[in-house]
Amino acid sequence: MNDTESEKRRLAALIRLGLLDTPPEERFERLTRIARQHYHVKVALFTVLDHDRQWFKSRQGIEIAETPRSIAFCDHAIRQDQIFVVEDATEDPRFRKNPLVMDSPHIRFYAGMPVREPGGFKIGTLCIIDDQPRQFSEKDLEVLRTLATMVEEELERSYIESDKSEYVPVSHLNRAIHHAQNVFLTSDNERSAFGPMLSDLLALTGSQFGFIGEVLHESNGTPFLRVGAITNIAWSPETQALYQEVERRGMIFDRLDNILGQPMVTGEIMISNNLSQDPRRGGLPAGHPPIHTYIGIPVFSGNTHLGLIGLANRAEGYTQKLADELAPLSQTLGNLIERKRLYEEQRSHKQDLELATNFDALTGLPNRHRLTELFEQELYEAGQRKGLVSVCFIDLDGFKAINDEHGHSVGDAVLKSVAAKLQAAVRTHDIVARLGGDEFVAILRDVADERVYARLLDAIRQPINFRHHVLQISGSMGITVYPDDDSDTDLLLRHADQAMYAAKEVGKNCFKVFDLQSHSSRKERIRVLDQIGNALRNEELELYYQPKICFRNGSVNGFEALIRWNHPDEGVLGPAHFLEHIEYTEHARTLGNFVIREAVKQLIEFARQDLPYTLSVNLSPSHFLSQQFGDDLAEALKNCPRELRAHLILEILETTAMDDTETVLKNLRACRELGVDISLDDFGTGYSSLDYFRRLPAQEIKIDRSFVMDMLEDADDSMIVSAIVSLSKSFKRRLVAEGIESAEVERKLIELGCDIGQGFFYSKPVPLPEALHWAANFRWDNRLVE
Repeated sequence: MNDTESEKRRLAALIRLGLLDTPPEERFERLTRIARQHYHVKVALFTVLDHDRQWFKSRQGIEIAETPRSIAFCDHAIRQDQIFVVEDATEDPRFRKNPLVMDSPHIRFYAGMPVREPGGFKIGTLCIIDDQPRQFSEKDLEVLRTLATMVEEELERSYIESDKSEYVPVSHLNRAIHHAQNVFLTSDNERSAFGPMLSDLLALTGSQFGFIGEVLHESNGTPFLRVGAITNIAWSPETQALYQEVERRGMIFDRLDNILGQPMVTGEIMISNNLSQDPRRGGLPAGHPPIHTYIGIPVFSGNTHLGLIGLANRAEGYTQKLADELAPLSQTLGNLIERKRLYEEQRSHKQDLELATNFDALTGLPNRHRLTELFEQELYEAGQRKGLVSVCFIDLDGFKAINDEHGHSVGDAVLKSVAAKLQAAVRTHDIVARLGGDEFVAILRDVADERVYARLLDAIRQPINFRHHVLQISGSMGITVYPDDDSDTDLLLRHADQAMYAAKEVGKNCFKVFDLQSHSSRKERIRVLDQIGNALRNEELELYYQPKICFRNGSVNGFEALIRWNHPDEGVLGPAHFLEHIEYTEHARTLGNFVIREAVKQLIEFARQDLPYTLSVNLSPSHFLSQQFGDDLAEALKNCPRELRAHLILEILETTAMDDTETVLKNLRACRELGVDISLDDFGTGYSSLDYFRRLPAQEIKIDRSFVMDMLEDADDSMIVSAIVSLSKSFKRRLVAEGIESAEVERKLIELGCDIGQGFFYSKPVPLPEALHWAANFRWDNRLVE
């Protein structure tokens, strides 16, 4: 529909409203007075735009009753969907020579909100005008929007009260409109949304048959109709199969030379009250009952032709007047189809974004981001089934030479071919991903034979035929196997990467398995030590928080604060990546002081918020055993109230506590004198004597996660846990179990009398805001211990 047709429909809706040239009414006068007083402007108007004039239904602060439409600011406003604002008309090239600006009323500021009639057409505005430049924020103009909505409500009320419809009562029409809106907003299926609307149209008009369809376009711009709903009344049995096909797949009308298709070309209403003699007849599905009378009503949103309503076999025939009375409903349908399309576009855009975020554009394989998610799930499932995960890091040999010699298009073809070959060489549950460039990763479950690895390299070596080229390429692969290499995803990938470089060094075209004995290689240690100083200075280190649950009252007892490194290149790194490399260096003390100070600062903040949480932090063995530790701790606690200090729990490894007994006991006593609690971490992994244990001033012992995780399956671990529980009770020490990953383990620990638990069953370590949110929403689910 062109602008002329759209304007004709708007003017027809305005005439149906019966508003033009009527006397002032208090219901509108009241609203314009409020607008003028609220915004302290010279003029406030409720304007109506006729064919060639702007007429003021309600006016405050101006004598004239109308202006030519050609100079009306409101003619610009009704072309918008939101408030149209001109802050200074003399500075706006569209208006600075406008007579209303240059002469009375000397408009400088204008703000107008479009006003719609009940069918959805914009007939005018509620506007405010001043002879001085003004500035209002979006929030400031909210009152004008509300007043415009109240004008629309008044128009709808009077429209219903003065119902002059010949065919369709306004009240019935409004019910159909509201029904359509509700169905569209609550239905995901367009046919189930179109169906009830078609039923309402048939009932409103007394028609026997009908359809509702959406106008779409071929790639060359030719329109066609996809039917969303069609009647099934009195169809012959022969047409049942056709109707069922329509229900499943929809029906397409693509002929434009008959009465069904012509509205898609002309945008005009088609009426025939003697279809059998009409030269435009035709287009009905085979076997359809005879059609005697027909009306086709195009459906628009603005100027865009979006759909078509077809109604047939009304006993009294069809008229233009009937189509006019149905206009509010067809306009509503247009708005709803447009909203549906916008939603589909947004959903498609979201899917495209998700695809771009998670998958490699060239090969379609999972990218690094998606691989991380899949990898973590694989490790979790391997832990559940006690299985293996092989991490295979593959780098192509000689790929750069192919790229340089044959160009990037050939290089891309090679990458796609390799991706397809790797996928064909693994099982359906295995994962193949592309990290970027010529690097691929395969995640394989439960590999029992190294020939599986060789098969991946054999697949890569197969010749590649592309554009008369026969290309040969090979790959070097590094492998590490979880849980033999019991690391997180980042470190496992790094280990496989290191093994890949080892394969390159021995001649390429082979695989190497990561040497766990060289895990703390000198090269890695140097690299970490080279970067950790900058990390401390640049505040790249952060504490993550894992909640600890009190089994006695079912509440969050506190958190263990665990260090993370927000590496600028490698992302978030866990402590396994760097702590062992900085131990017994000057960085150990610096990092230890950072952790303690951050924990103290957070405890003070907890107290300020009336949060009763404790905080546990892990102490570096070399820092704890140093001569400076006592002074460092005292300095960190100097601004911490005495009553808060018991909420700070310093965790030292049981093995550390055995290193230098004199220094250990001295520093532990210093901790107690300063008011902080001590916890023996990873208890059960060392060999401390009972006498020594008795003399250690520790208030808490923490069962090592290795015993807790396997206690239900491993009789030895279960016996060790039971013994530690008994030991803690005998010496009246608080007992914490870490590494809880299931409800069954939790239940067993509660039965044994454990005091506190933590683990992934509750939450992984997360940044502080997430941890506090988790704690605030934690519920014990009726598992309180009596």
